[in-house]
Amino acid sequence: MSDRFDIAVIGAGMAGASLAAELGPHARVVLLEAEDAPGRHATGRSAAFWAETYGGPLVQPLTTASGGWLEDHGFLGERGALNIARAGQEAEVEAFIADFARAGVRVERLGRDEIERIVPGLRAEWCHGVSEPTCKDIDVAGVHGWYLAEAKRAGVELRCRAGLLSAAHDREWRLELADGSTIRCDVLVNAAGAWADPVAELAGVRPLGIQPLRRTVVQIRTVPAADGGLPLVVDLGGQFYFKPESGRLWLSPHDETPSLPCDAAPEEMDVAIAIDRFEQVVDWQVERIEHKWAGLRSFAPDRLPVYGPDLRNPAFFWFAGQGGFGIQTAPAAARLAAQILLGHSADDLTAGLDRNLYLATRFG
Repeated sequence: MSDRFDIAVIGAGMAGASLAAELGPHARVVLLEAEDAPGRHATGRSAAFWAETYGGPLVQPLTTASGGWLEDHGFLGERGALNIARAGQEAEVEAFIADFARAGVRVERLGRDEIERIVPGLRAEWCHGVSEPTCKDIDVAGVHGWYLAEAKRAGVELRCRAGLLSAAHDREWRLELADGSTIRCDVLVNAAGAWADPVAELAGVRPLGIQPLRRTVVQIRTVPAADGGLPLVVDLGGQFYFKPESGRLWLSPHDETPSLPCDAAPEEMDVAIAIDRFEQVVDWQVERIEHKWAGLRSFAPDRLPVYGPDLRNPAFFWFAGQGGFGIQTAPAAARLAAQILLGHSADDLTAGLDRNLYLATRFG
């Protein structure tokens, strides 16, 4: 005997929870999570900021579209971002400003004196700045919890400790789960994050080359102590970022180390690199490393998210490859993916998005 659903969603992190919440009012949906609770991996290890420039110009429309929803639901807090660059990086600064100003993102060039006032102790070689005043802190747990609650209200059934063991398709899907149960469904949604390609292989679907990349974050205590009003500070060259958090700093070396899907842990070398890069930015003293963690950010080969039915098996639906921008784009991404799956037209949230940029069928 098996349970029967219209749609089974694999993965109850931000991707799976948000999409299940969007699908729940329209179909009988089960949300399957391998861990003992949702959000144990990438969702629970986010650096927790919303920045329109993060992910590049083709991801920006998803972020911008999500911003109003997140603001209206009370999940964003004031922060601001400062992108900094060394002498000799003038071309990169010009390109960054041009790309995002063209898209309507508020960016403003700042000189050396202005950026040093924002980041006291900034070393002399950092002489270019681009302010991004719309950058916000984001309540990741709040957004994830909201979507899980909405999914439950819509009748979505959440099953934890229910990892996918096998999936066979013959007019419908038959799924064997780690909790010993069997599920049948019409559509199988792959929202498995770092495990997206392995889930595809279990289902007999060709993987798309979605690669998990490890990202490290370190919480440090500094002298002087981190000012809570400090913006998110990002290296325009992609070597680090840091932001204040409760009197401490969250610091990342912006690492992207290929990894197998796993419960990621920080490597001591990456922690050391983070500290070394930080000390090349400001003359502050790192007094103590208080906490360190790592998460896996999963990218498709073109670094854009992957939404939509598989080219060869339309009953297999991709909702993966959302890199480090999956949380800040969740409202628009989930709404758009649900509209693609259900055959619904765009609404106010998704009207400005070009779904063709993100369709799984682009990989041929």
